[in-house]
Amino acid sequence: MNNTPLVLKMGGRLLQDDSALDALLAVCAELKQQYPLVLVHGGGDQVDQWLAKFGFHTEKLDGQRISPAEQMPVIAGALAGAVNTHMVARASLQGLKPVGLTLSAGNSCRFELNTKLGAVGVAKPQDGSLLQNLLSAGFTPVFSSVGHGEQAQLLNVNADLAAAAICQLVQGQLVLLTDVPGILDGEGKLISELNGAQAAELVTQGIIKGGMKVKLDAALDTAQALRRSITVAGWQHPQDLLNLMRQQAVGTRIVC
Repeated sequence: MNNTPLVLKMGGRLLQDDSALDALLAVCAELKQQYPLVLVHGGGDQVDQWLAKFGFHTEKLDGQRISPAEQMPVIAGALAGAVNTHMVARASLQGLKPVGLTLSAGNSCRFELNTKLGAVGVAKPQDGSLLQNLLSAGFTPVFSSVGHGEQAQLLNVNADLAAAAICQLVQGQLVLLTDVPGILDGEGKLISELNGAQAAELVTQGIIKGGMKVKLDAALDTAQALRRSITVAGWQHPQDLLNLMRQQAVGTRIVC
């Protein structure tokens, strides 16, 4: 067994399609035979639905949700409550021995406030002892992208940045799964490999923006911190994950 943990970030339409989620988690069960496994999930669509039900309006800035403090009980309820428990339930069906966690559990992460986005924190790795204990015991940690600040205030955290922090915490391999096959060029074609300079040029040209820019920033930060390539890929073909771990080209490979 390879002792380098595999950190998978899941989000987008995947989280609202149980058949697709089950297919992916079945592949995760295969991967877990070879790698310690950590799952990190978002849930933006579910948050939008919950906020609308409670009469809140949703705004975004540079691809990230603006999260006023008064919305945080609803956001946390959606992410750490409904989505996380659903993820744990589906993962249990595949024998993954999942454990639902927030980013604050065991002081796994600390958070730098991003006040221009409201009650939002940027996750940074802090204490990996809980995570290592769970992995050593054969459990699969399942993290929601919720944390808390120094005054115990709830914080929303971008799930890609959360996955990057968790991956750096365990010195793992990071795969960011998305609704598209990877990072696309101006003609909508898949870019197989991307470094920091190339990425900066695509951002300047306006080709990479919004949520994909946040995803790219998370990947570049982790690639630089761990001196290891990061993959951004689609979730629609779960077997691609097995191919990726066999060193085959899948999605976009981010290098530092």
